[in-house]
Amino acid sequence: MNLIIDVGNSFVKLAVYKGDKLEHKEVTHIKNILESVSAIHQEFIIIKNAIISSVGKLKKTEIEAIGKNFKVLILNSETNLPFKNLYKTPKTLGVDRIALVSASVNKFPKNNTLIIDAGTCITYDFVTSKNQYMGGAISPGLQMRYNSLNTFTANLPLLECKTPSDIIGNSTKESIHSGVVIGVLNEIDGVIETYKLKYPDLTVILTGGDTKFLSKQLKSSIFANPNFLLEGLNYILQINTNE
Repeated sequence: MNLIIDVGNSFVKLAVYKGDKLEHKEVTHIKNILESVSAIHQEFIIIKNAIISSVGKLKKTEIEAIGKNFKVLILNSETNLPFKNLYKTPKTLGVDRIALVSASVNKFPKNNTLIIDAGTCITYDFVTSKNQYMGGAISPGLQMRYNSLNTFTANLPLLECKTPSDIIGNSTKESIHSGVVIGVLNEIDGVIETYKLKYPDLTVILTGGDTKFLSKQLKSSIFANPNFLLEGLNYILQINTNE
């Protein structure tokens, strides 16, 4: 069994996999990570290996504490990966994007694949049918767009994400919802269609925190999988431990 630790800026996703099967998943605040990991260790005593993917930063003492109960792999650009990384600056490629590409070559081998991660940012990552990672794009996510309209203007309110009732906003709030949500939907559909002009057989995966909100509203055909990043981390751990 494997323990997956995905560290964000404030929160941590923890998952337990038996082979490819997800046995347990939870989200905890980063300050509670040791207590949560300890509880998982008590419940799943046979876990041997763990992987840490850290966009935020864990303290050295926290990593050492986790390492007392598990053989820990820290994901970085030097980790053995299941794809050829052709990114011009491989050391700057985020560990979250590394995990997503790894999941894609595991789930969709020999496919031209576009992975869209809709979270704080929206990332686009493309891997060829020859398992060559080419790169992609990064743009602001839904909530970041709402936040920026409030932060960088004098009078626009800060709103929570909501599907607009019509493309034509008949109030300031509805205009913001229309601009942000329909703007993101058109961006994603547009990016997919642009890729399909070059790769007609394209496979598209949508993942991330806004998957559920966006997936039913997109025009393009996609595979929606909110656990794709965790699956990628588990696969990386498997190929580095032979388990």
